[in-house]
Amino acid sequence: MAVSAKTPTVASCHSELLNSRHHRHHISKTTNFSIPSPPYKLSLKKKHEISVVSSTDSIDTSDPNSLICDLCLHGNLEQALPLLNAMKKLRIHVEEETYIALIDLCERKRAAPEGCEVYSSIKNSTTQLSIKLGNALLSMFVRLGNLVDAWYVFGKMSERNVFTWNVLIGGYAKGGYFDEALNLYNRMLWAGIRPDVYTFPSVLRTCGALPDLIRGREVHVHVLRLGFQSNIDVNNSLITMYVKCGNVHTARLVFDKMPVKDTISWNAMISGYFENEEVLEGLKLFLNMIDCFVVPDLMTITSVISACEFVGDERLGKTVHGYATKHAFAKDVSVGNSLIQFYSTIGDCEDVEKVFTRIRSKDVVSWTSMISSYQNNGQPEKAVEFYKKMKIENIAPDEITIASVISACASLKLLDLGIELHEFAKTTGLISYVIVTNALIDLYSKCKLIDKALEVFKLIPSKDIVSWTSIIHGFMINNRNLEALIFLRRMKLRLAPNSITLITALSACGKIGALVTGKELHAYALRIGLGFDGFVPNALLDMYAKCGNMKTACNLFNSIEKDTASWNTMLTGYAQTGQGQQAIDLFTKMIKSSVEPDPVTFISLLCACGRSGMVEHGLEYFKIMTEDYGIVPNLKHYACIVDLLGRAGKLEEAYRFIRKMPIKPDDAIWGAFLNACRIYRNFELGELAARHIFDINEPNVGYYTLLCNFYADNGKWDEVAKLKRLMREKGVIVDPGCSWVEVKGNIHAFLTGDKNHPQGKEIDSILDGFYEKMEEIVEVDDSKADILCGHSERSAVGFGLLNTAPGVPIRVTKNLYMCENCHHLLKFISKLVRREISVRDTECFHHFRDGLCSCGDSGYKPKVSP
Repeated sequence: MAVSAKTPTVASCHSELLNSRHHRHHISKTTNFSIPSPPYKLSLKKKHEISVVSSTDSIDTSDPNSLICDLCLHGNLEQALPLLNAMKKLRIHVEEETYIALIDLCERKRAAPEGCEVYSSIKNSTTQLSIKLGNALLSMFVRLGNLVDAWYVFGKMSERNVFTWNVLIGGYAKGGYFDEALNLYNRMLWAGIRPDVYTFPSVLRTCGALPDLIRGREVHVHVLRLGFQSNIDVNNSLITMYVKCGNVHTARLVFDKMPVKDTISWNAMISGYFENEEVLEGLKLFLNMIDCFVVPDLMTITSVISACEFVGDERLGKTVHGYATKHAFAKDVSVGNSLIQFYSTIGDCEDVEKVFTRIRSKDVVSWTSMISSYQNNGQPEKAVEFYKKMKIENIAPDEITIASVISACASLKLLDLGIELHEFAKTTGLISYVIVTNALIDLYSKCKLIDKALEVFKLIPSKDIVSWTSIIHGFMINNRNLEALIFLRRMKLRLAPNSITLITALSACGKIGALVTGKELHAYALRIGLGFDGFVPNALLDMYAKCGNMKTACNLFNSIEKDTASWNTMLTGYAQTGQGQQAIDLFTKMIKSSVEPDPVTFISLLCACGRSGMVEHGLEYFKIMTEDYGIVPNLKHYACIVDLLGRAGKLEEAYRFIRKMPIKPDDAIWGAFLNACRIYRNFELGELAARHIFDINEPNVGYYTLLCNFYADNGKWDEVAKLKRLMREKGVIVDPGCSWVEVKGNIHAFLTGDKNHPQGKEIDSILDGFYEKMEEIVEVDDSKADILCGHSERSAVGFGLLNTAPGVPIRVTKNLYMCENCHHLLKFISKLVRREISVRDTECFHHFRDGLCSCGDSGYKPKVSP
């Protein structure tokens, strides 16, 4: 069979077969009919019976086969098919070209049922198929995606040519059956059929799709042996195969040796560099393409804009935008969408809006790109607004649109709209996309509906790494850190965590003081090669610091590549553990290392000075921050200074500082001042601070608790009763006290007043013994009820003493502020049992040893000395 110089389409092959009616092939002797020589004359009766099915007066009805072919040429399948049925009913012979014309029309119209009807008629007429008829059926079934019948037809063909094999190989490749397609190619070679220029592109694309570089190289050898190395289509396919298999170097060799290159050649090589993350080489080749006077097309421009986005090259991206505008590419929707994504990545929302406005025919991708741009650039309210405009324009959202808007709702805590989108996703079937369910998990987690997030998570059939990370993060931000770590263990049975998962889990460890679990995660991160990846080192530093293990944190700090966040994390750790001098030494080292401090650096430094009673140092650093580094103090810096002065008992000075502030103080500043007034029993200034807190906004539960303690410490029990009544009326719920202690790698939680623990009696017994010894040894001003307050940290310490060997440190984390009675009791226990006891509450880190606390009793009035 001769091969055309142009790539044959299915329609052109059929037209060729249709127009060569004189060319007939012999069919099997088992066929029930023979092909008469035209012209074929009908009796008047049969002619009348057939003509009634046609309403086309201009068509000659003297030959029904010609009539069907003419109807097919006019695209009239509705009349051609009944005419075929009439011919079969009247036992009039149907010619092969007639079947081919019908098959061609069914293929062009994508008429699968009608095509199967024609095929059924053919099967009833013959047991074997000629090359022409078989190829026509193969082409139709492949185009319709019916590979089962295509394979059956292939098996029934008495002869096969290169077109036969090409069609079936291409069909299997298009259907994703890549191994089967390559096996067919090998069978083709064994059958002695010589591949042509249409065989190799299909086979090479299959090798790239797998990807299978070894087989791809074998096919390349066949190309060279058969002399197709100069064919441009084959070479383009070779380039694509090599870049898909990750061998960009060989792809470039093929490209450079091509005698003639077209735009497809340049695009394949340029996009190949981009796909293999050799972006600079791809951009160089694009510039070379311009220098060679090869005109880029839409694919080139879109690909290059995406590459500029990847490397964040704003200047080059804008240059390419200018080129696209000059050559009338910018108004095309695909180029416009790429430009929106580019400007979104560099944070230029103004140009994003300009590009969107200039796109002539906006599609769902355009709208979704705009919504994602606003969401990713910290403008979730505009993302929601744009979604509403999209609905007005009657643009149907896709799964990415819905996921982006749900993410915006999560940022804004728009629960009502989020629920509406959830219902819409269920109605439209978009809920089946994991990107949508992951966004819903994030929404419900941030809206404090973690149980609802868990419901969504459980309904995901194929959970990906984002699904697991989202639910673990949800537990963590909802202070259900123990469950976060449980789900991490479940995840590790199915998927390997990535760096984001590990960072989330390490944060959960830090929140509940799970040092052993944190160390296990550290070892795991090193085993899988993520120990020094991205923000993982800083997350490890933060975990060790929050667990009070500053020695290990310091060793890790000295072994990693440090950024400003690393220094800040260490400074915060020293501040939490009350090591002010170490914080100052580290800051000095930071300056000598030429690391520029930022506002967070000074917050940590001022906090460290405040908790260590280093007032003069703190005031000096506040001055240095503004004068030497030009950092404008924010509310957090002012709050640190108020806390610094307040903890030192300089209440009047702290009050004057607040009055002189250039910005209006917020509730955090007045809260720090109120806490200082509570410690030093200054009722007048404390009430002043309380009034300011209530004047600013509705205080949160923490301020209500602080104010209750303030009134209680000053003996104002009527005020305490009024405040608690007000809390009940406003529905303010105080979180139950919860403490966590890690024993032998397992984390145990204790609630205040909970008597249901399996070892509850033993814990109470050991604590009662301490109470009795405390009464014997020291004079206590507290009532019996105060001593036996039943706070959760006591139970956690008792459990640790019962279940660990003598001398083993006990580390406890609490979700609330530790009261004075518990503080003094734990000082006493640490001296009595000669153990180190660490308790981290919401205020600071308390490290008890030999009857002393690392906080220096900051925040507690002197009471008893064990």
